[in-house]
Amino acid sequence: MGVPRFFLWLSRKWRKVLVDAVEQKPEIVDGQAIPVDFTEKNPNGLEFDNLYLDMNNIIHNCSHPEGQKAPDTEEEMMIAVWKALDRMFSIVRPRKVIFFAIDGVAPRAKINQQRSRRFRSAKEREIEAQRYEEIKRV
Repeated sequence: MGVPRFFLWLSRKWRKVLVDAVEQKPEIVDGQAIPVDFTEKNPNGLEFDNLYLDMNNIIHNCSHPEGQKAPDTEEEMMIAVWKALDRMFSIVRPRKVIFFAIDGVAPRAKINQQRSRRFRSAKEREIEAQRYEEIKRV
């Protein structure tokens, strides 16, 4: 569970904490992707010792991608997680520590809140689909 408005507070208090990131893409040679060498200097001109990751957020975004079809199998979801991690490593390139933070099952109150939100969301999608069908008929 995140800290409400923490990122907003952090980015306003220390404005220089936000920087544009250069993302080095894998090179394609003879149809084969050559992975980025993470041991090279960071193309962003900044070196980082540590990288702390909220794995709950990464896993959620990979299992419920926005604007894309959700993975059909757990294996597909894990591949998406590894790709997301590779992408972050290629941007940040931590030198000393990679810290993966993950917590367990949500507390009972949170589960009930999520359940009602999901129910409401499903109902809204159903209503939206009905409206779409009505418009399509016209």
